[in-house]
Amino acid sequence: MGVSESFAPPAWLRGRYVQTILASSRLRVLGNNPMELASEEMILDAGENIRLQGFLSRQKSVSANGLVILLHGWEGSAHSTYIQHSGREFHAQGYAVFRLNFRDHGDTHHLNEGLFYGTLLEEVFTAVKYAAALAERAPAFLVGFSLGGNFALRIARRCLENPIENMQHIFAISPVLDPSHATDAIDRAWLLKEYFLRKWKRSLRIKQALYPHLYDFTRILPMRTLRSMTDALIEDFGIFPGTQEYFETYTIRDDALMGLRIPTSIIASRDDPAIPVQDFLGIRTGGTTTLYLHDHGGHNGFLNALCAPTWYEAWITQTMQGLV
Repeated sequence: MGVSESFAPPAWLRGRYVQTILASSRLRVLGNNPMELASEEMILDAGENIRLQGFLSRQKSVSANGLVILLHGWEGSAHSTYIQHSGREFHAQGYAVFRLNFRDHGDTHHLNEGLFYGTLLEEVFTAVKYAAALAERAPAFLVGFSLGGNFALRIARRCLENPIENMQHIFAISPVLDPSHATDAIDRAWLLKEYFLRKWKRSLRIKQALYPHLYDFTRILPMRTLRSMTDALIEDFGIFPGTQEYFETYTIRDDALMGLRIPTSIIASRDDPAIPVQDFLGIRTGGTTTLYLHDHGGHNGFLNALCAPTWYEAWITQTMQGLV
């Protein structure tokens, strides 16, 4: 039986924070993970002396149905729960899996002197194109979550100028469309704000310890909102006149996704506590771009049960199988 295009979780899983918290719960990745056991670390040359870390999990006994490239969200990593869970599911379905770490994510702060910014599309695109080539003649698929979803959508647009020949479909789960709106939404959601403040400050402390001659975050670390920290970081270390100019460089709105050549699917929920629904309603879709906007799902959630494939995992698998 095929996967329905509508997501209707049981009543106990309909809360936006239930979905969002469970999306990152380590309970979902307990036990054996053949995808992790098969993983091979790779350090990629992303151009201009930038190095990014990735993990490739091949199919050992059979030829892979294709390669799935996974992009995590901001302050996540290749080992985030939703990445490991989805990677395990796609690997079990016969696909090779490549998990990329963005700059300064995971344990990679030492690989590059420069800080991570959401604007760093070119290095992520270069890494994704390299990863896709690992599939050789097999099809490649790109799945991005949250900020990784934003990167995935911009990569779909970048492919108009620089095609990735074997890229068959791009999926964006709960993608950030307007980072300014997302920043303010997270600051209004106490639980999410505290989560991201803790993770971001830890990351900045690591960077400062590695490169004390370049970075002093003493002024920034005591701040209590993502907005104030971003303002200060851009003022002290950024290459933009201000935060809004920075955010505008990777905002996706209006008809930005029209005319894409690669089929692109956006999976989002109206109750996402991090991404205002108006951002999804304001984007024009059609042609090769489709928006699947559900009433429930939270941020990166879409769970029908605690120990089962998520709705998007089952739906993406069905879509990929229809293309292979």
